[in-house]
Amino acid sequence: MPHFELDQNYMDHARIKVIGVGGAGGNAVNNMITHGLEGVDFVAANTDVQALEASHAPRRIRLGDDLTRGLGAGADPSRGREAALKSVQEIAEAVQGADMVFVTAGMGGGTGTGAAPVVAQIAREAGALTVGVVTRPFRFEGRRRAQAAEAGIEELEKSVDTLITISNQRLLEVVNQRTPLQEAFKLADDVLFHATAGVSNLITVPGLINVDFADVRTIMAEQGRALMGMGIATDEHRASAATHAAINSPLLGEMSIRGAKGILLNITAGPDLSLHEVEEAASIVQEEAHEECNIIFGAVIDEAMQDRIQVTVIATGFDAQADVAKSADSGQRRRMGATPPAPRRERPYAPEETGVYPAQPRLLNPRHVPPPAAPVAPQPAGTASRYPVGATGPQPAPSPWSRDPAPSNESVEIPAYMRRREDSGYLR
Repeated sequence: MPHFELDQNYMDHARIKVIGVGGAGGNAVNNMITHGLEGVDFVAANTDVQALEASHAPRRIRLGDDLTRGLGAGADPSRGREAALKSVQEIAEAVQGADMVFVTAGMGGGTGTGAAPVVAQIAREAGALTVGVVTRPFRFEGRRRAQAAEAGIEELEKSVDTLITISNQRLLEVVNQRTPLQEAFKLADDVLFHATAGVSNLITVPGLINVDFADVRTIMAEQGRALMGMGIATDEHRASAATHAAINSPLLGEMSIRGAKGILLNITAGPDLSLHEVEEAASIVQEEAHEECNIIFGAVIDEAMQDRIQVTVIATGFDAQADVAKSADSGQRRRMGATPPAPRRERPYAPEETGVYPAQPRLLNPRHVPPPAAPVAPQPAGTASRYPVGATGPQPAPSPWSRDPAPSNESVEIPAYMRRREDSGYLR
């Protein structure tokens, strides 16, 4: 049964920080600030000084300034990672004292893909519940970018408690075909906002039902991959409609919440939200979820919602292949109404096509970060750390992040000017 309590002073005890890494992460942070996300400290970290100058975050970190000279990572994740490793102390100071840290980024570029795992690992080793909220690139951004994104996601998963990945391509299922490019990227930012707000608002915003931070930790600590769905409705049966829209969201793809071990349910509406509507939404999710799933739900009052209700579902605990297969099968049966073909893989490219992400170092206690060390021999299996900060370690197998990739029709990079957002002045 869900456990919840109303605690008006809980913000004094649970400190939440959101760190936007890279261009897309910085865009997401700006969007969250514009939306007025409450009770959260914002940080922007980037190798591109122009993007940082356009950031609204009160705290900004220039990653690896002596390496990149503020000119960006050049779409090279290994360079983004190296830049972050040169800024370990600044990152550690930024996450100090946080109970929960969201690391948001767009996977596929240089800084976000390479630096986000480093930032997440520092936050997690500082004792914070660490949640990654990232996007996969649109298909039109090219195969090479997609391969880099998959390798980055695999590495980020090792450094966070829970990882929420949003497929930008799936967003196209809910927008008009004539949607401008800039609007498509803005929609991706909005989904990142809702994924973050769906968790943080349960803790920080006083409402009809507030959730204990300890419950959120129970659902999200060391849970690996997570799914996120969202629905909004305004009609007479809005609670039911929004909840069904959330658990059938295009963002879930072929997956369903049935294989999850834990579910966070956020119900946000105006002052007219009734207890009956909360019960209706929670009951629908309980019926869809596994009978042993731990469901934590809360209700947030937002004056701006007026007659709308928004239901956000975050499902965690997909840590076994059997659960994933069951979830995918359940999702297709629910949507298709018939026996589906074999489930399609969640990742568009197989591991052998994505190569190997450079091994991530174990970042020591942030209060004492040593200078870069000389290369050392790899540690035996079973040791706590991967290898010391600054050490090169054993050379990995060939990576898709090679700085001189072989040219092909499928590895065309989207020019930077196409990803620039003139109105906001930031670069994806």
